[in-house]
Amino acid sequence: MKRSVWIGGVVVGLVLLGFGGLALKDYVILHIAGWRGPPVGPNRPVVWQAGPATPTAAPADRPPNIIVILADDLGFNDISLNGGLADGTVRTPNIDGLAQSGAVLATGYAGNATCSPSRAALMTGRYPTRFGFEFTAVPVQLAQLIPTLVPRGDGPRPVFRSDRVAETPPYEDMGVPASEITLAELLKGQGYHTIHLGKWHLGETNGMRPEQQGFDETLGFIVGAQMFLPAKHPDVVNARQDFDPIDKFLWANLPYSVQYNGGERFHPDAYMTDYLTTEALAGIRANRNRPFFMYLAYNAPHTPLQALKSDYDALGHITNHRERVYAAMIVALDRGVGRIMAELKAQGLDENTLVVFTSDNGGANYLGLPKINAPFRGWKLTFFEGGIRVPFMMHWPERIPAGTRLAAPVSHFDVYATAAAAAGAPLPADRKMDGVDLSPFLAGEVSGRPHQSLFWRSGGYRVVRSGDWKLQVLDRPARTWLFDLATDPTEQRDLSASRPDMVAALRAELEAHNAAQGPTMWPALVEAPVGVDRTGEEKIQPGDTYINWSN
Repeated sequence: MKRSVWIGGVVVGLVLLGFGGLALKDYVILHIAGWRGPPVGPNRPVVWQAGPATPTAAPADRPPNIIVILADDLGFNDISLNGGLADGTVRTPNIDGLAQSGAVLATGYAGNATCSPSRAALMTGRYPTRFGFEFTAVPVQLAQLIPTLVPRGDGPRPVFRSDRVAETPPYEDMGVPASEITLAELLKGQGYHTIHLGKWHLGETNGMRPEQQGFDETLGFIVGAQMFLPAKHPDVVNARQDFDPIDKFLWANLPYSVQYNGGERFHPDAYMTDYLTTEALAGIRANRNRPFFMYLAYNAPHTPLQALKSDYDALGHITNHRERVYAAMIVALDRGVGRIMAELKAQGLDENTLVVFTSDNGGANYLGLPKINAPFRGWKLTFFEGGIRVPFMMHWPERIPAGTRLAAPVSHFDVYATAAAAAGAPLPADRKMDGVDLSPFLAGEVSGRPHQSLFWRSGGYRVVRSGDWKLQVLDRPARTWLFDLATDPTEQRDLSASRPDMVAALRAELEAHNAAQGPTMWPALVEAPVGVDRTGEEKIQPGDTYINWSN
């Protein structure tokens, strides 16, 4: 039945093409992925697997619970601890509170400048390039559409690499291989009950789904984005970015759905951020008497931009509609963090629970909002600081003193090592692990830097931070930048011409690191220009600094 409906839809589309011309053809191509999607049923209750009715030990006498809360595309300046939206008038007291009652990792880096590889680093404790996870998983249809949907004009344009399609696996097969040992698998081996909520985006087949990668329970969506409410819901306020081809694809194709442990998809019964939070609270209550690991991967504030009308109405001082919708999404995200922390306290679990909060990468240029990564240059898709510097906090009252600040650079893969140490789990010994246990640094037992060097790579774009020096090397257009972050943290002064000795030394570091990485599991299909100092709403002008992002 499903196949016949799909074929019928294509036939109707092709017939219409004969009458509608190019515009209708583009419409049909844009919507095919959504038309092919599986059906979504009505809401159904989720019954979380319950632990012991009574505790076998007091919370302080058992291994700590571990909760990793991951925001999606949250910019460095989106939280009020770092400044905040609308000139600091949009407050995030609950996210800020994690740093005030625990630790802020002031130089926290994402594993990559896009979501899939960054999440792979967090889940495996390794550079994802070690096992070939170099690019974000995207459907070929989306990659092919991007150049056609970008408005025509002067300047660099995205390029679709059709010559690489034959070596590209199906979208469902792009993910973390089953041979990797995820954090969920490691903690499950220590007796933890493991729960995933929200976004996955790390593979759908061949043992890559969350319930096949160590999670006892998973409630969310496997693909990279989802609607927060139906577009015409009376409680939602929408903001579309007509200048952004990805936004057009999302509005045309995304469902409003979740699934539990790989079952049939169904509609949530609330705004997605609030729904995931409410279900996380139920998961905490069900497991209050045993150690648990919860990976709460919100899709907020990633596009499509959709806010609850009540949150939008409370921000009437923001005159820019798009910024107001975006700010309201972050208000909901902050509310979710507050509800999680309140539930831990209500259950007597707050003192001995390690809570990590971070974002998968920096804020995106395709929002058209210029200050979301302030004071840093760059966006998601670039390795300038704005693309990879992220909010990063750890809260664990039994181990981390309140008000701790770690200035040294750390990365997403350190979450793996820190959680493993908290649970008493030895790190895998059969492979190179890149993460470092941060708890001794945060407890004041160890000083210095957890890492001397950190690396990022996406195709012909390679970057190393060694000490306070940062080298960026780009193949197309051929360009090298060298920055001294100790004196120039916002990357304003390129020193590559005056310090060829440092360029040579850091290039050697890059080459050594790249030689130790594995072959890429799938090729980059798109090379897209991203203006470092312009939003996606602005055209790249002659003389502008830009990178070509390979994905």
